[in-house]
Formats: sequence, structure tokens, C-alpha cells
Amino acid sequence: MSETAFKTGYIAIVGRPNVGKSTLLNYMVGQKVSITSRKAQTTRHRITGIRTDADAQYIFVDTPGFQLQHHSALNRVMNRSVTQALSEVDVVLFVIEAMRYGPRDEKVLALLPKDRPVLLVMNKIDKLEDKAALLPFMQEMAERFPFTAMVPVSAQRGAQLDELLIAIGAHLPEGAPMFGEDEITDRSERFLAAEIVREKIFRLSGDEVPYSVSVEIEKFELDGKLRRIFAAVIVDRESQKPILIGNKGERLKEIGTQARKDMEKLFDGKVYLEVWVKVKGGWADDERALKSLGYE
Repeated sequence: MSETAFKTGYIAIVGRPNVGKSTLLNYMVGQKVSITSRKAQTTRHRITGIRTDADAQYIFVDTPGFQLQHHSALNRVMNRSVTQALSEVDVVLFVIEAMRYGPRDEKVLALLPKDRPVLLVMNKIDKLEDKAALLPFMQEMAERFPFTAMVPVSAQRGAQLDELLIAIGAHLPEGAPMFGEDEITDRSERFLAAEIVREKIFRLSGDEVPYSVSVEIEKFELDGKLRRIFAAVIVDRESQKPILIGNKGERLKEIGTQARKDMEKLFDGKVYLEVWVKVKGGWADDERALKSLGYE
């Protein structure tokens, strides 16, 4: 295949919170580069995941779920990230849950660009009892927006993701790859470490921990293949500390243990991890605090 036939492009993954955007990205890349949990809006940053095949390089941009219910500085920053991503990519994936379309999806639909290919990705088809109902649902969606293609998938099970890749590839521009074939993200290991710790907090604490929790990597040292990582969990109030620490420190210990295992798998090397909890009141509504925590 000639070099000019190779395709490279950026693909934005957008949708309301909790439709499976990060799961889709991770499956496409083949590694966990975007964290997942049942808690809505786990993703707060634009995460780039890179997949390089023989004839194309797909540069996926996972965006935060567009938030219209809360108006903190954190949510304003995240919404700005979504709209910026939509203006900079070659293809847009609008992800919804199959057979489920509501007012929150409608608000995201209104943001979609008309000047570039938009593919409708109907996720979670593995949960459908009657797959025959998909056809009238797709006809209904076609009347809402001029989608370039509509692809039902299960990101969790990897169903029909090859078909989705083919549909995306048809609209990528020709060009040389922008990243090395072994690169899976443009995010630093420091950033990924913070995200992994945050994922474990949400997974192990559930609704007990408020949305306004962040993680700051205060020190990241590389010694051969050993990484020494020191992570501070940032909470809003003093009363939130014991929830994260748990009885005799058991919950925080488990957060650290699970995070370390994921880091060792992703970084392909041993990790020494220390995690503790700090109080920084009002950080989620403070633009300067957000910038110091990596929110742009």
C-alpha cells in the first residue's frame, strides 16, 4: 500500500454521561487509557487514544459527558472541552444507549456539527431483549439528524466494533501517521496514574464519595523500570476524609492496591504507590485550582 493511501485522522467521542464512551475508547485502543465507573461523568478531561492498523491511524478523543445540570467552574471547563473537540476533529461519534434517547441526548445532538461526518453509535445492544426493534429506532434517529452512518455496538463485549472502524475509516483523510505505531495515548504517565487512582476511588466508594474528588500526583520518580508515585486525593471538606480512608485505613489501602496493579499492567513495570487524602475546600469552583490540577 502506498504512503498516500494511508489514512490518519481525529475522531471525537461525544454523548451524555454514562453511555459508554470511555469503554468504547479503551476497546478500540486495546488498553485502558480512559477510566470507567458507574458514576456519571467519570471522565473529566479530553483523553486521546491511538489505534494504528496496517492502513490507518485512528486518533480517538474521549470527551467528558456534556453537563447541563450543574454550573460549577469544573463543569464549565469540561463543557468547553467538548465543544472544542467537536470543532477540531475529522469524524464525530455520537454515542447513545440503543433504544434509549431522551432530553439529555437531545441537548448533545444540538451541539453536533453539520460540516463533518457524524456517526451514530448505538451502544449496549447486548442488553436488548428485542433487537428487531432497532430498525424503527434507527429510522426515528435518521429523522432527527443527517447521520453519515448508524452502527449498533456493544463496547463492553466488543460486538460490531470492526464494523464501526470500517465506517470511521471511510471518512478519514489520507495522510501519514502522526504517532508511532506502538503509542496508545498522548497523555503522560503522570496523568494516567492520577486517573487510575480516581477510578478506584469511584469504583470502591460509590455514592458515598461526592463528585468533587480529584487526584494530584505530587511526585513521580522513575528508577529503571520502577516508578515511585505519590498521590494526594483532594476532597472539599474534612468530613469526607474518613469516608475515603475507611475503617483503620482499609478503604484507602484497597484503593492504592488496585490502582497499583492497574498501573503496573499499563506501564509494564513495578510501581511503588503512596496515597493519602488532602482537604482543599472549593477546588471544583476555583479556576486557578482547576488549572493546577490539570483541567484546561
